Amino acid sequence: MLVDVTIEGRKHRLELDHTEGQWRCKLDGRDVPVDAVAAGRDVLSIVFEGKVYEVKRERTPTETHFWVGPLRFAAELSDPRSLRSRKARADLENGPIKLVASMPGKVVRVLAGEKTEVAAGQGVLVVEAMKMQNEIRSPKKGIVEKIVASEGAAVNAGDVLAVVV
Repeated sequence: MLVDVTIEGRKHRLELDHTEGQWRCKLDGRDVPVDAVAAGRDVLSIVFEGKVYEVKRERTPTETHFWVGPLRFAAELSDPRSLRSRKARADLENGPIKLVASMPGKVVRVLAGEKTEVAAGQGVLVVEAMKMQNEIRSPKKGIVEKIVASEGAAVNAGDVLAVVV
């Protein structure tokens, strides 16, 4: 299986092969020895360089996150061979992208104001939900055209927070 993975704005190519109960993993063309077992739905137990990690996947309608212990990472997965993936990447380059709230919460900080240039993966707003602060990042390099939600505003899942062009 070949997957393009973007974690916290950094792009990687991941190749996975599962044969005879063993995983073969290549990350950006480099062999990575890893032993992985599904420990439950959306949970992997991974042994990497002699250390054991529990990796949990969290999905919402608009985002995917991975938890490695207490650390949370925003991630995007796509098949580089898929027409849909290529079209989605092309659409990111052209036109405005709406940044939306993945769950109900409160905007606690605006990190990039209107007319500010942002890099792909750069934080634009911080939303607090369930006593955790989640940084809403720009999916592409561009300019923050509009900040829709102001600091202190309550937001619902799916609400548009900002627009990046």
